[in-house]
Amino acid sequence: MPRAVRFHEYGDVDVLRVEEVDRPEPGPGQVLVRVKAAGINPGESAIRSGALRERWPATFPSGQGSDLAGVVEGHGPEVSWLRIGDEVLGWTDGRASQADYVVTEADRLVRRPVGVPWLAAGALFVVGTTAYASVRAVGAERGDTVVVSGAAGGVGSIAAQMARNTGATVIGLASERHHDWLTAHGVIPVPYGDDIDDTGQRILAATEGERPAAFIDTFGDDYLNLADHLGIPHERINTIINYPDAEALGTRTAGNSDAADAEVLAELAALVDRGALEIPIAAAYPLDEVRDAYRELEQRHTLGKIVLVP
Repeated sequence: MPRAVRFHEYGDVDVLRVEEVDRPEPGPGQVLVRVKAAGINPGESAIRSGALRERWPATFPSGQGSDLAGVVEGHGPEVSWLRIGDEVLGWTDGRASQADYVVTEADRLVRRPVGVPWLAAGALFVVGTTAYASVRAVGAERGDTVVVSGAAGGVGSIAAQMARNTGATVIGLASERHHDWLTAHGVIPVPYGDDIDDTGQRILAATEGERPAAFIDTFGDDYLNLADHLGIPHERINTIINYPDAEALGTRTAGNSDAADAEVLAELAALVDRGALEIPIAAAYPLDEVRDAYRELEQRHTLGKIVLVP
């Protein structure tokens, strides 16, 4: 029988199970996809742990996952542009992509370009649209210097590349083991530290004393205060995680929901297809090893994305 990741109560990774389920059936406007890759994201950990139960409560048993890539196995009425056997990538809003099969709306799918590997396709939606919205929010453009915190992470690695593609100079805050990757992608690496004054000095050394024009925070901690300390205008600071400090400072909080549509996803896939954007894959785990996948994710030190392969 088909399998799906589920959890029946809030908790750590040990509440995750891979259970046998009925194969879902598509309704009007929906598509049945046999999943070949499904990315995992920190937001899923927060939902599973109960940290977001006030904002996004779970209904038990709960499935898990948004990102997906796979092959069309069927569709319901009112779907005319897809055929059985078509290769697609996209997302579901039903917390259900970490499974052998998923049903989602046809307007949440795009065709997979041949130059987009399956693992990248299955990991693209959440981080790609979040990075897209972040770069757009700070107005990155040629001549700017843009700082990206967590620049080797899932969102940060894409945001750094997309900001670089605008013609901006990009400073990437990341651990030293990821500096070679950043350098190879045109990003100036700067090691992060626990003291924002020291990190600020390292940034200014990299910019030869010039104040950066914009700051994209993908990690949290004290990075919004660092951006404020550097004198960056608040309308050109964006965070995807530190909402309390963003409210206090009046900075931007653009993220996935601000760019979550198929047109943006198709644009991102086209960038990957022509080699203008890389989706680094840190690891791929079989579906049965979902707990190990999330243990690695929650260490917050991977380069790029972790993907489940049913």
